[in-house]
Amino acid sequence: MDQNHSTPYFPMHFRGLLLLAGMYTIAWSAFFKWFGPQLLLWMAMGNTELESLPVTYFGTFGILVGLIIFVSAFYPVSWVWLILAGITGKIITTIWFTLGFAPDLGWNKRSIFHLVFNELVWLIPLIIIFLRSLQVKNYFLEKELEEAKK
Repeated sequence: MDQNHSTPYFPMHFRGLLLLAGMYTIAWSAFFKWFGPQLLLWMAMGNTELESLPVTYFGTFGILVGLIIFVSAFYPVSWVWLILAGITGKIITTIWFTLGFAPDLGWNKRSIFHLVFNELVWLIPLIIIFLRSLQVKNYFLEKELEEAKK
């Protein structure tokens, strides 16, 4: 809540974070979709037996998740469930990368970097923004109910 008011507000920088998270997710997912084999070779640090990994599907799914997060920034209070869908998508890509890619890539500094900085770190601000959006949405619903009772 704002210190000067008793009403909750939705900070504008949260929208910026949603836009940034969406663009960042789209960019990394595009690397997987269109440069997948080269990206995996770089992440594997020399392991060349990576042709069977589904990089195109992983990249396409990641682009979809990024678009959902990006679009949620336009109306984060009204479209709070899109933020939740983005969080769910990031959790799915984390599990997918951990179980589907990491065993073949090997745990090295590059694969850990991808997992931590491209998947896990973004969960913290996304969850905070989701909770704040939900709080503001509930406040507006309570106010609407109070107005209807009058």
